[in-house]
Amino acid sequence: MASKVVLSFFKDEAAADAAAAELKAWDRIDDSVKLSAIGVLALDEKGKVKVDKLGSRSILKGAGVGVLLAAITPLGLGVVIAGAAFGSLHHKGLGLKGEDRERIGASLTSGQAAVGVLAKDAQADLVAAKLAELGGVTETHEVSDEVVAEVDAAAPAIAAEAEGAAQA
Repeated sequence: MASKVVLSFFKDEAAADAAAAELKAWDRIDDSVKLSAIGVLALDEKGKVKVDKLGSRSILKGAGVGVLLAAITPLGLGVVIAGAAFGSLHHKGLGLKGEDRERIGASLTSGQAAVGVLAKDAQADLVAAKLAELGGVTETHEVSDEVVAEVDAAAPAIAAEAEGAAQA
């Protein structure tokens, strides 16, 4: 079953954090909505991409959405996640067109932040509508099952690399 990355851009990280919290609450109260991978994508004070406040029921899915969101940003932006495993995924582009990656980068560089949700195809439109209702400018990108599997498989190695770098 195909998945989609639903990205919704907000004026700043605080607004994106609030929207992510609303999504998590919506997931808890509505049995028809089951979101397992939510992340907030923004630039840190040094202009490097960071993905935080991942909300997920599964550590691997949470790590996977973080890796997926970081990997869709343009190469020109520094990325907090580092290491060979991440570099390999990042260079593949994960199916996004160059102009999409550049537009995403421009939005982040202008101070905006994005909420990213890895959603099953059947729920992507519902998630996009909810994020738009919360004030985001929303877009969706199809992601193949192979890409999702590759990101999920690489996530533990990337997390270990990042942890090792943080301790060094």
